[in-house]
Amino acid sequence: MKQVLKRIVELILILLILSFFTFLLMYLAPGDPAEKRLSSQGVAITKEVLDAERERLGLLKPFFVRYGEWLFGVCRGDFGVSFKDDMPVAEKLWDGLYNTLLLAGASMLLSVFVSVPLAIISAFQKDKLTDHMIKLFSFIGNSLPNFLISVLLMYFFCIRINVFPIIATGSLQGLFLPTLSLAIPISGRFIRQMRQEFLLQMSEDYVTGMKNRGVKQRYIIKNVLYNSTGHMLNIFALQIGTLMGGSVVIETIFRWPGIGELVMDSITARDYPVIMGFVLIMGVIYVLINQLVDVAMKRLDPRIASDGKSGLGADDFLPSEKGGAHD
Repeated sequence: MKQVLKRIVELILILLILSFFTFLLMYLAPGDPAEKRLSSQGVAITKEVLDAERERLGLLKPFFVRYGEWLFGVCRGDFGVSFKDDMPVAEKLWDGLYNTLLLAGASMLLSVFVSVPLAIISAFQKDKLTDHMIKLFSFIGNSLPNFLISVLLMYFFCIRINVFPIIATGSLQGLFLPTLSLAIPISGRFIRQMRQEFLLQMSEDYVTGMKNRGVKQRYIIKNVLYNSTGHMLNIFALQIGTLMGGSVVIETIFRWPGIGELVMDSITARDYPVIMGFVLIMGVIYVLINQLVDVAMKRLDPRIASDGKSGLGADDFLPSEKGGAHD
């Protein structure tokens, strides 16, 4: 119970700090939301009209008053209303959040399914042709930015061979290219990092002992994978921020119906309530996933478990003495 309370307090503190500095940046950012709104509506802007609109939006209040009112509203589940169209911020964000999470989840799953096997092959085929080819793919994928990959995929698959729509829809077909655009650079990073971890595990004494005992390679791979699980979870958790941030750009390029387009439009319109709501929701998702990964790592890796229990060891995956190592 003490650990749970500690994590809840940490979560609240992190979100408070995140929201405060984001609100401060919005406050210091150039541009006037009231002027943007009036201009988009074609209203003749005079000092009296502008001041009245600023008063209506609450922009004339001191910084800490505005932040306190916003924070109090969030604690009651009220994210405020949009400066742009007076719609509830929560309603605007929830409409696209499902598609954004769908895109991010599909990209992460694809990255894992591609990178883990390739990292294993690269590590166990070290300095061979296969290893060099996989490292080249990893280097290229890690070097190219998301938007460039998106443009290249769009040109090849949408224009040259015309098998996918340029404007993505909520269908599975429309999901493929945005998912691939996010998964390629993430897979490149995963392969390099996991290959290094697998090579580190293969230099350990337990692997040497298994090889000397004549244990088949599939059992060695199983042990290496098990002992690398905690490190792999940590790698995946560190990419969550990159994934969520990159999805905003990809959604805008492919017109995927997530919250990316909404956020980009809100930045242009200085729609601060929508931006704050987006940052807070992404922060909650990021922190919660990292907390879950931290708990999973402590359960899977006995070396970092707080209770000091040993957990499973490498020998738990070895074939029994009766079956023999060569079965």
